[in-house]
Amino acid sequence: MRRLLATLLAPCLALSLAAPVAAADDSKVKVALDTSLGKIVLQLDQDKAPLTVASFLSYVDDGFYDGTVFHRVIPSFMIQGGGFDQQHQQKQTKAPVKNEANNGLRNVRGSIAMARTSDPHSATAQFFINTVNNRSLDHTSPTPNGWGYTVFGQVVEGMDVIDRISATRTGQGRLNGHPAPDVPVLPILINSARRVPVPGMPAEPEPAKQPK
Repeated sequence: MRRLLATLLAPCLALSLAAPVAAADDSKVKVALDTSLGKIVLQLDQDKAPLTVASFLSYVDDGFYDGTVFHRVIPSFMIQGGGFDQQHQQKQTKAPVKNEANNGLRNVRGSIAMARTSDPHSATAQFFINTVNNRSLDHTSPTPNGWGYTVFGQVVEGMDVIDRISATRTGQGRLNGHPAPDVPVLPILINSARRVPVPGMPAEPEPAKQPK
């Protein structure tokens, strides 16, 4: 099974001060995640992370995230999802995207970033949302230990939902049939992921239904 967020990274246990949700910018693309615990709206930064945003939106437009779960939750660190179905089987993904973590965006509370393996350029569909400031995940140098994790947007609505997900009970579970820690005991479902219509622009078409 592919490694998810690098397992050698220890959770940041220092809680950040409560920060207000970032202000929405109507000029930027937004995606709404309808989860089993409420709605989360993400504002994506196409200027700072164009390749990552394009890849993420391709999964959104394909309906890939519909029916996936948040499969890894670590309090005072992050929540991770976007790669496993409700049976905790990993979904097939597209080609990986180049690491853009040197774009100046930081892994602060409320930011969304790409999960990856130990290969800096291995991110595909899985993402995580930082629940505290995780500066140890930021880019420091173009080296195996310094590449960091690409931030490509931020939460503009639903931090209360993210905090509820972060507080959910977790334990030893199984991903792709393999033992895995930090798996929510009760599945936290992403019912759908959709672009938020831009005022004055036609709505995006609904994604085609995925074959079962």
